[in-house]
Amino acid sequence: MFLLVSSLHSQMQIKPLIYDEQLLWVSDGAGNVNTYRIPLLTFTSRGSLLAFAEARKDSSGDIGAKFIAMKRSTDGGATWSPTSFIVDDGILIDGLNLGSVVVDEIKGSVMLIYSLCFHQFQCSPSSTMLVESWDDGISWSTPRNLSVQLGVKSFAPGPGFGIQKRFSPAAGRLVVCGHGTIEGDGVFCILSDDHGQTWRNGGSLKSIPYNQPKQSQDFNPDECQPVELQDGSIMINVRNQNNYHCCCRMVVRSLDGGETLPVEELRFDHTLVDPMVAAGALQKEDVLYFSNPANSQKRVNMTLRWSFTNGTTWENEAMQIWAGPSGYSSMTSLYGNSIEDKKYIFVIYEKGQKESIETISVAKIHLYGGSDNNLETSRNKTSLRSLHTQ
Repeated sequence: MFLLVSSLHSQMQIKPLIYDEQLLWVSDGAGNVNTYRIPLLTFTSRGSLLAFAEARKDSSGDIGAKFIAMKRSTDGGATWSPTSFIVDDGILIDGLNLGSVVVDEIKGSVMLIYSLCFHQFQCSPSSTMLVESWDDGISWSTPRNLSVQLGVKSFAPGPGFGIQKRFSPAAGRLVVCGHGTIEGDGVFCILSDDHGQTWRNGGSLKSIPYNQPKQSQDFNPDECQPVELQDGSIMINVRNQNNYHCCCRMVVRSLDGGETLPVEELRFDHTLVDPMVAAGALQKEDVLYFSNPANSQKRVNMTLRWSFTNGTTWENEAMQIWAGPSGYSSMTSLYGNSIEDKKYIFVIYEKGQKESIETISVAKIHLYGGSDNNLETSRNKTSLRSLHTQ
């Protein structure tokens, strides 16, 4: 099977190009918003695109009052709705922080999980919050405090997306991963086996020294993005906050549906050079994609990479999405059966001319360089090859 998959993608000749790109938000101080940051993006089960961001009211800093901003597209990103503010934290000094969006394909709902008072600066305790939409992102529930179920702790989901497991073990489970406070940092996952009604704590990969101030090159796993691999394991791509071992990404894998994150499954990916930032990861058609500002020191050079080996190796070729200042990013794709669905991924990222927080932009990326025939031909050849090998 591996040979068939590798052959399929070599025939498809993945050569990404930016098919379309649009600025969703501009941090120009309009509309009671100083800065838009922390972009999230997902497809719904009905095929709409939902984009989210922190709308920071008074400054560009992580601490301060915020809205959660959202835009919606029903035509594959060609046009977008006006901005709506789906959550308002009022005048909290230490306001909300995004966050992970998770789609329950079985129930058909979209959940957005975020933190309140994460930094515990002039407010306490920290809370993990959830809002949910049952109508494709048009309306949202009142916020629900998950800390009643999870316990009171500082937990910042993502930023990025949570997953619903497609394969065993624990098919159908919702898995959201994030990080803790600076002292008690590390990667932590929360799990739901009843479509988001109840949540419990799952696996963790704690910082060293734990619950103590950190120094340069301490082991300090931070913001993270989980993806499910074809074997049912969960691979989590992690920000290496204090450059432990390298200026590159950490990768840890869970073999039991997010229950544990064993240190035996931890490695460092030297190919994924990183300036300590939240990055994007996406599994699509047996290919793993990764997006980040590919620079060891500065948040510049937003780059897309891809791997046919679940991230154990990466193709030498990479695509530069934006050469200039660029920061956090997240990816999504529609998992449909049509050829059109298989051709595109979407990357949402922080983009600027002088600094990365000037705008939030979404790029629609054609994976095969416009060569539609490559996909159809390779599918036919692979089907024939599969018949001969049965």
